[in-house]
Amino acid sequence: MKIKRQEPRYKSVMLVDDNQIDNYINEMIIKGSGFAENVFSYSGAMSSLDFFKNIRAINKLSNELLPTYLFLDINMPVLDGFQFLDEFAEFSPLLKQEIKIVILTTSANPIDIKKAAKYGEVVKFLRKPLTEEDLSRLN
Repeated sequence: MKIKRQEPRYKSVMLVDDNQIDNYINEMIIKGSGFAENVFSYSGAMSSLDFFKNIRAINKLSNELLPTYLFLDINMPVLDGFQFLDEFAEFSPLLKQEIKIVILTTSANPIDIKKAAKYGEVVKFLRKPLTEEDLSRLN
């Protein structure tokens, strides 16, 4: 009996977390659950912002490259998750409407949860570790 492999729900997602072990584990969960075919991992907010600036520069929004979900840690050096969100807010509405941001962090601070809710692009606030159940609750 041949087992039919389920197609991934989404073409691409992005992980932005300074902890490379977390990125690796989350990538395995995302791919293993069939949530997304491609996972772009960035260990810093600046490099992920550069990715979006480059897409904007070539003025091409490719379904292959543009992540449907962006999983963002808020506790990072140099540029934290909230600073990332402030920078991301400056991008075109077209780009922002295509990407749903999920905060994925160890923080349980109610202030962080309230602050994240003020950003229109943030659709969910999750605590690490990411689980298949978390992914199944995302539309």
